Amino acid sequence: MLSLFSGICAGISCGCIVFFLGRVLSGVEFEKKEGAFTNRRVPLVFMVAMPFLKIIQPLVRLFCTRVVISNQQVKLNMAGYSEMFTAEKFIGIRVFFLLVALGILSLGVLSGRLMIPFLMSILIAVYPGVWLSSTIKARHLSIMKALPNLLDVLTLSVESGRDLLSSMRDILARRKVDPLGEELMIAFREIQLGRKRAEALKAMADRVRQIDLTATVNAICQADELGVSIGQQLRIQSDAQRAKRFALAEKLANESSVKIIIPVVLFILPAVFIILLGPLILQTIEMFR
Repeated sequence: MLSLFSGICAGISCGCIVFFLGRVLSGVEFEKKEGAFTNRRVPLVFMVAMPFLKIIQPLVRLFCTRVVISNQQVKLNMAGYSEMFTAEKFIGIRVFFLLVALGILSLGVLSGRLMIPFLMSILIAVYPGVWLSSTIKARHLSIMKALPNLLDVLTLSVESGRDLLSSMRDILARRKVDPLGEELMIAFREIQLGRKRAEALKAMADRVRQIDLTATVNAICQADELGVSIGQQLRIQSDAQRAKRFALAEKLANESSVKIIIPVVLFILPAVFIILLGPLILQTIEMFR
């Protein structure tokens, strides 16, 4: 029982170390490509897999179905990394991490110590997928936070008599580049190249797949089709998105008191009990001896 508990603690410690190293090594920037608005940061450990992709990518094309590749490409688009990675390349990175995890697990089996290698192999195998999911979540959260303020400024500009495209161009030129600004700039460039405004905005919504942005785009396209005032629709969407953002903030604030119980019970209370009861237990043991 003691050895099992020691193994679990060691596995948790290794997991924390791997997580910390992943956070530290996630600050590598790719060079800014032509037409891109910002540099992209990727984990340094992904660079280790790059030399092996020439061997792995043909296997990915051979064994992965179009559905798998298409789903991976959708996730890369949502994360904003479609310019950095193709779907086949990122699947190749995931396969490389899986092979490394299997290698570590095999070494653990041969050495007879299975617990720590097993936990490490699981962490290594799921790391690329977890990184991509967390990137998508952070990007969607950034868009949700920035959308109401941008809609407010856009509403004021449209209601003052300017058209939507010129208002969007001037606002994006003065805003700090963020995920929402990147996507709007891509849509604005597509419109400048001759694509219809509704098609460019719907393509942006389909690329990002963030609920609030999709609702706003649908409202703008519907107002454009029905001849309704776009300024009025923008104001309605701005109020709705701000109310949703406030509701989410209140929900997270209410959940914090419940979530804090877990670290208190797992980490703080055991330490307090050891400090308070440890000397008493030692004295009791000495007395009975």
